[in-house]
Amino acid sequence: MEVGHVFVEDVRNAIAANCLMARSMAVEVYSRRNETFQVIETIGRRPGIPPRSYGVDLRNRRCDCRRFQTLHYPCAHVVAACAKVSLNVEQFIDEVYTLERTLRVWENEFPVLLDLSTWEVPLTTFELVPDKGLRRNPKSRPQSSKIHNEMDIREKFDGKLCGVCRLTGHNQSKCPLRNYHVG
Repeated sequence: MEVGHVFVEDVRNAIAANCLMARSMAVEVYSRRNETFQVIETIGRRPGIPPRSYGVDLRNRRCDCRRFQTLHYPCAHVVAACAKVSLNVEQFIDEVYTLERTLRVWENEFPVLLDLSTWEVPLTTFELVPDKGLRRNPKSRPQSSKIHNEMDIREKFDGKLCGVCRLTGHNQSKCPLRNYHVG
């Protein structure tokens, strides 16, 4: 603050980097009254991919790259739009990033903590029991996490079916209809 800085160092550095990037961008004014612009990156960030264009709305503090809305300070596209119409970029930096606001957070005094041995710790009146359902399975087939409903419930079945006649009570070798199908 003594040097005359208004914003924290990280934001000042980010704005300086965005100013450098904004030099390589072309700006088209859509509406000076509504403060809307189309910013085109003239240098692509990745080789082989064409440069992109971004819509900037200074009145509503929006940019299509979403950095402006997320970080609450101007991205390179907003800096380029401000340079086109000679606006001060600093007016779009949120006051959270001011040195005054940052110092106000730390102006409160924190109480000194007493020796840990003098702390009163209440006894636990309950027993912690681990949830066995949260354990990993040992090396076996993974358990299903499907929630079953009435469609998944099978009717109980008391035996195996015969392979020949599909009736219960006997198997394929003792089926009364076995000779009928074979012969």
